[in-house]
Amino acid sequence: QVQLVESGGGLVQAGGSLRLSCAASGLAFRTAAWGWFRQAPGKEREFVAASGWRGDTYYADSVKGRFTISRDNAKNTVYLQMNSLKPEDTAIYYCARDRDISTIRADPASVGSWGQGTQVTVSS
Repeated sequence: QVQLVESGGGLVQAGGSLRLSCAASGLAFRTAAWGWFRQAPGKEREFVAASGWRGDTYYADSVKGRFTISRDNAKNTVYLQMNSLKPEDTAIYYCARDRDISTIRADPASVGSWGQGTQVTVSS
């Protein structure tokens, strides 16, 4: 059974930091591509960051320099370190997994697996 379980969300003041985790089970981890997306109220889901199995990483312009995606293959866990948080970062954050990083980056509707989401709220 495929499971992606996010954790680490919460309420933080602007300028603060949070680290999200996505623990995976029931599927191949090391050779997969992983990503983070977010969806704010009234807005469409948007790409945040992605990590390919070769170590390549990609970021949305809005988070570049503030967020870092990483993975721990031994723990089957993907992380999103979020620093210098802004109120506009408030959203539900979802982790995603697919065989192909291009799907995560360009065709999220086709992504194979999604987590349930974790709420991040940044107060001003």
